Amino acid sequence: MSVPETSALDRMMPKPAYADLNGIRMAYYDAGPHDGVPIVLCHGFPEFAFSWRHQIAALAKAGRRVIVPDQRGYGLTSRPEAVEAYDMQHLTDDLVALLDHLQIDKAVFCGHDWGGIVVWQMPLMHPDRVAGVIGLNTPFIPRLPVDPIAMFRKAFGDDMYIVHFQKPGVADAQLAADVDKTMRFFMRRPTDAFTDISADTTEQRGPALQAGLERFDPAADGRQFLPADELAAFVANFERTGFTGGINWYRNFTRNWERSAALPTRIDGIPCLMIMAEWDAVLPPSLADRMGDQIGDLEKVLIKGSGHWTQQEKPDEVNAILIDWLGRRFPLPARGH
Repeated sequence: MSVPETSALDRMMPKPAYADLNGIRMAYYDAGPHDGVPIVLCHGFPEFAFSWRHQIAALAKAGRRVIVPDQRGYGLTSRPEAVEAYDMQHLTDDLVALLDHLQIDKAVFCGHDWGGIVVWQMPLMHPDRVAGVIGLNTPFIPRLPVDPIAMFRKAFGDDMYIVHFQKPGVADAQLAADVDKTMRFFMRRPTDAFTDISADTTEQRGPALQAGLERFDPAADGRQFLPADELAAFVANFERTGFTGGINWYRNFTRNWERSAALPTRIDGIPCLMIMAEWDAVLPPSLADRMGDQIGDLEKVLIKGSGHWTQQEKPDEVNAILIDWLGRRFPLPARGH
């Protein structure tokens, strides 16, 4: 199904461009002047490039070139069938190939949620292409001493959502059964008290995700933050693509862990920024406490009152932080008069 011309996607995003690279056809959005170091924005799950709509406009207005791909498995980009086609090597190689296509030497990579996991791997796997890294909600996490799926299963049981996602086709069908309900379930503002975060954590991260989705009543939920037309853009996207491409990223946790043993364990020589969200139940600020032990040049900023979908819940705050940090660490070249 095609998105209608009057959709929020058309109204709020640049026209997509396409590139054949690394075995897929990638859709991406490119805005702003071609001065200075570009910034590449990488989305998470269940999102696509549209989740950065507020940042694209603000960064371009501030004189920054901003490039936002629909990453593999999402949006208008190809969705390969093989699960292993979504491992970290493919995900990072896609970003390098996109730079090659655009004839860009280095970029600042900014990632939210799963996109954050990818961008923190970029300086470990492709250090010569990275000018800087920004993690939004997602901290740099050193390689675990054991297979993460085994660790999650032992700690949380088989119903923990990442473990549950390992079952072929099961979560895919559950999420796709009613996409409008699914997107409303995920895209919610947090409660306004930290004491209530534990309930969100159990429902969205722990054993109760499947049960939580089943009992969720969108009509009785007062925590929606997306305008109707913007929610509709997410719903139309995932009704067209399904969720398998995104879930396949999770199905590579063990493969990524096995293949990462020889990677560096520190990030040095490039500026890094960690933007934390006070009320993120999935990626709480405490996960970033030890980042300074592994990163030589790190700044950290806390956005208060935000849940997990920070660039959409608090776009003005995120934009101001990005523009300030980029201005200090990557000043734009002086323009002629």
